[in-house]
Amino acid sequence: MQVVGQPFRKKDAMALVQGKPVFTDDLAPKDCLVVKVLRSPHANAMVKNIKTDIAKRVPGIEDIYTWEDVPQQRFTMAGQTYPEPSPYDRLILDRHVRYVGDPVAIVAGANEECVEQALRMIKVEYEVLPAILDFRKAKDNELLVHPEDTWKSLSPVGADNKRNLCACESSGHGDVDQVLADCDVVVEGTWHTLANQQAMMETFRTVCYMDTYGRLNVLSSTQIVFHARRILSNALGIPKSKIRVMKPRIGGGFGAKQTVVAEIFPAFVTWKTGKASKMIFTREESQTASSPRHEMEVSVKVGADKDGRIRAIDVYTLSNTGAYGEHGPTTVGLSGHKSIPLYGSLEAHRFAYDVVYTNTMSAGAYRGYGATQGIFAVESAVNELAGRLGMDPVELRLKNMVREGQTMPAYYGETAKSCALDRCLLRAKEMIGWDEKFPCRDMGNGKVRSVGVSMAMQGSGISGVDVGSATIKLNEDGIYTLMIGAADMGTGCDTILAQMAAECLDCQMENIIVSGADTDTSPYDSGSYASSTTYVTGKAVEKACEKLQIKICERAAEMLYCTVDKIEFDGHRAKNLENGETVTLQEIGTSSMCGNECALQVTETHSSPISPPPFMVGMVEIELDKETGHVEILDYVAVVDCGTVINPNLARVQTEGGIVQGIGMALYENIQYSDKGQMLNQSFMQYKLPTRLDMGKLRVEFEESHEPTGPFGAKSIGEIVINTPAPALAHAIANATGIWFRELPITSEKIAMGIVRK
Repeated sequence: MQVVGQPFRKKDAMALVQGKPVFTDDLAPKDCLVVKVLRSPHANAMVKNIKTDIAKRVPGIEDIYTWEDVPQQRFTMAGQTYPEPSPYDRLILDRHVRYVGDPVAIVAGANEECVEQALRMIKVEYEVLPAILDFRKAKDNELLVHPEDTWKSLSPVGADNKRNLCACESSGHGDVDQVLADCDVVVEGTWHTLANQQAMMETFRTVCYMDTYGRLNVLSSTQIVFHARRILSNALGIPKSKIRVMKPRIGGGFGAKQTVVAEIFPAFVTWKTGKASKMIFTREESQTASSPRHEMEVSVKVGADKDGRIRAIDVYTLSNTGAYGEHGPTTVGLSGHKSIPLYGSLEAHRFAYDVVYTNTMSAGAYRGYGATQGIFAVESAVNELAGRLGMDPVELRLKNMVREGQTMPAYYGETAKSCALDRCLLRAKEMIGWDEKFPCRDMGNGKVRSVGVSMAMQGSGISGVDVGSATIKLNEDGIYTLMIGAADMGTGCDTILAQMAAECLDCQMENIIVSGADTDTSPYDSGSYASSTTYVTGKAVEKACEKLQIKICERAAEMLYCTVDKIEFDGHRAKNLENGETVTLQEIGTSSMCGNECALQVTETHSSPISPPPFMVGMVEIELDKETGHVEILDYVAVVDCGTVINPNLARVQTEGGIVQGIGMALYENIQYSDKGQMLNQSFMQYKLPTRLDMGKLRVEFEESHEPTGPFGAKSIGEIVINTPAPALAHAIANATGIWFRELPITSEKIAMGIVRK
């Protein structure tokens, strides 16, 4: 292959490094209204009375809206395919506020200063109600987060608002209890992960305006233009055909922008006033009123014989969806369905879960999407099992891991047609020098060096659900335009999809122009989430390019007065094999503009009935100070099987970025609430993220497999890369201290106090 597999620079790289105006706020009209919302100071309350008359008199204020001014049809903000598994439990503004930060009023004005002044002048009288802040007490509590009769669930996910349940389910194979009872060793425990913020550089932001035809145009930093259009239609009560959603460059998403967090409010203002408006979240708003990772408690039982054969895994997950159900029913499934299948020869397995409402900030999508929490628990349990058996955890995994050709337990009956997990583990072991460093070495001075290991898997799109589409057309100058509905949020998908198109069409990368995503001009695409773009949309690109090449040959045959089977096309010119006459690609493109009845343009759509998982192994070496509990990461090695690597540079930085996010989740990021439900981590001063000094040395390699259903044999890579740091670090810390920490983050304070109590 000439283009696929090569480390091309991202198509937008130069514009970004030169500071070009490419982001949402850069493109906002200069005279647009500024939109902000007044937020509830209470975790659970009813708005008894709200006075806006004085605030409306502030010079520059356009209008102020309350719950009485908005449609009363409930909807979900989750960017998911219809019918969404997430319940319809929101209003644009609700009289019943359910967490500290819930919107109470919308203020629109000429500038930020007048809007801020008006917000301070709105007077609200609340009836404060008891709140449920502990998700362990939420199920079947007499206090209901959503007592309203207008709440509804469109999908059979076990939701019941009268029980504070957003979803519940149980599945499995074999008699888990009997097999566990027959095992020589059973490790049992509960692992607790807190909510985590995506902390993307660009906060949530949206610009809206009306066009010449009376349609609402929405320019937003979103991963899901088509889902956003449907959500806005549901919320505003207007036809989808009246709405156009576009995305510019996105300054990071990581799943946060798979939820329509900011779009609703300026869209409502523009639809009501006819004037352009924008909403730009502050960092504080992004911390306190956004869509962080779901807090989960994952209870695991792993049973094995004394020879190390793992026979049964039992997983139960309790997930906290917060005040609203965005992504609640779907994230939880990955905690079991993307952790149990790592072990391929189980006699029995069981996976059950409950997702509950509480009066905390509603959770949403975040890279890893529930698999991160489940893998932390299951992989930690397997590491504990190795310790109990007196086995090397690498050898235990080699004995039990899923391998190519096996049916993956708890993974919807799918077979691992492409799996290099065994090679990933052996390569990582070699890279870090596992045999010389496991389990730990005393360095003197109270410092210990140790290593830890974890495996992970994810998916490649949502099987039988996600749709990817691509339109490819030949222009008259011989250059191609590729139109997609997937959103490049910094991942480089525009570049990767262009590489696939260039490979199919035998042309240079610079001959592919990429356009998207825009609900008016892009073909339908579910959006950029669930690790779907490379695998699902990439296959649509491949199919579209193959068909366009056929059309090009047909047009060339007409021009060269021969049958199409006599045409040879090399990407630059078409040749009549009978007489050697040729026409260039530019001539073909130009000729299609005159006397032509066949457009040199193709749209193709793809959806996959399966979701082939990428696999990964992470190993970490740390130095731990037993006096302070400080953990320094010395070396982190990652080996990834994502099928064919389309662009090694982009795949590597994806992996490195995900590892750092996983390090943050494991050691630093600690969302905390007061006893009144107020978020205490309102800025990056309180919410600690890893810096370059905390990352240590990161080394990434790839062990390619070939996925027969993927474009050029590719699978996904976007999400799996965040899943190994937490269990690997917990394992290394246990090897250094003898203490197994089952709650994240594992801070220096926890380690130091644990050593003192030991």
